Amino acid sequence: MMKIDVLTLFPEMFTGVFSQSILKKAADAGAVTYNPINFRQFSDNKHQTVDDYPYGGGAGMVLKPQPIFDAVKELTKADQQQVKPRVILLCPQGKRFDQQKAEELAKEEHLIFICGHYEGYDERIREHLITDEISIGDYVLTGGELGAMVIIDSVVRLLPGVLGNEESHQQDSFSTGYLEHPHYTRPADFRGMKVPDVLVSGNHRLIEEWRRKESLRRTYLRRPDLLEKVELTVEQQKWLDEFKKQQE
Repeated sequence: MMKIDVLTLFPEMFTGVFSQSILKKAADAGAVTYNPINFRQFSDNKHQTVDDYPYGGGAGMVLKPQPIFDAVKELTKADQQQVKPRVILLCPQGKRFDQQKAEELAKEEHLIFICGHYEGYDERIREHLITDEISIGDYVLTGGELGAMVIIDSVVRLLPGVLGNEESHQQDSFSTGYLEHPHYTRPADFRGMKVPDVLVSGNHRLIEEWRRKESLRRTYLRRPDLLEKVELTVEQQKWLDEFKKQQE
């Protein structure tokens, strides 16, 4: 079972997310436990202050190290000696999150997410406490809570037994290195818009070939940068040359 702790000043933000859809199913199945915690309770002063003015001046407030360090210490004291949690800092300066990172984190037993809500973190948190610093994109959010939700969703769905069909996540966009092929369902003819003939042919070999080709086509047209990271087969290179000629 995976254990997920979230250090946040707004634990209520996670209530609905953790109680719906795949995340709820995963918890009900015993694949994961969620524990959103207000780290203000770990503050060592009577006012439960967790932030202060930055040394040297400047705008905004900075999260103090003491509440975060003490919170992580409390959350990890029950871990067995061989279990080392991944302590993840949500920050725009972090490494860009992707599917490979999700697959990596899905192999862990204990994840701790730290969600900031001010100008920044005391640098000692970065240097001496965390194992991963992650950003979900090059834009600014009010805090790290939404980023944590995104990462948790992408990780939990990869846990064994969570998805009804284990092949589902293996065929998702980015899992294979390519964008996923187009999907169609009934009716075969919707207001004159028809499903490609091959998909209703019953020929599974041709259907699989069509899907691989359309996956490559979609990747080339929408995310050509992804093709720089994969090694194409002779067949795929032939298809790619065909796509390029069609655009000339």
